[in-house]
Amino acid sequence: MLEFENVSKSFWTGSQRKVILDQVSFRVELGRSLGVLAPNGTGKTTLINMMAGLEKPDEGVIRRGCNISFPLGFMGGVINRVSAMENSRYIARLYGMDPDYVEAYCRWLCDLGEYFDQPLGTYSSGMRSRFTFALLLALDFDMYLIDEGMPSYTDVEFNKKAGAILQERLRTTTIVIVSHSPTVLEKFARQAAVLMNGQLYMFDTLEEAKELYDYQAQS
Repeated sequence: MLEFENVSKSFWTGSQRKVILDQVSFRVELGRSLGVLAPNGTGKTTLINMMAGLEKPDEGVIRRGCNISFPLGFMGGVINRVSAMENSRYIARLYGMDPDYVEAYCRWLCDLGEYFDQPLGTYSSGMRSRFTFALLLALDFDMYLIDEGMPSYTDVEFNKKAGAILQERLRTTTIVIVSHSPTVLEKFARQAAVLMNGQLYMFDTLEEAKELYDYQAQS
């Protein structure tokens, strides 16, 4: 499971303090994928980064009782000066997986040809995105984190292949996805929450969360 206990997080914007979370507590149990609805600018990416351990809370405790992924689209874990081949093998070792398997999986899914053996610093943004997405799917996580702000994948064949794998993965893993769009969440989760005004309101169904989200948008 993933648990937040009395977690607070805020930033100083230069003129005022922006509160992302204010003494928030909630749990995500394995097998119960969660969608978080939040308007743009309310801290969706900060929340997902805290779940992954990329950002620390100002106060409170975050407990991770399972193997949680880095956010889909996160580029911070790869090294630009080395190739996708070297990156995939290095990260495989960090996660205790077979480097040969992870390299082969990424080569197959990325379909980058000779570029797979060239430094990531030579890649276009789309190629980098394809590699990090493939790397995410190659590793074995109990819980996958998806940020709506992740890069888009413009290659139609890659989208089709990677999307099919992600949908299959939903059957055996847990997804946490943050988005401003209820339609996006429908594809991934039934349990939902709404992030607003520094609080996270949890609901058993997406329909209940949408009612609060729509009411807040209209008020």
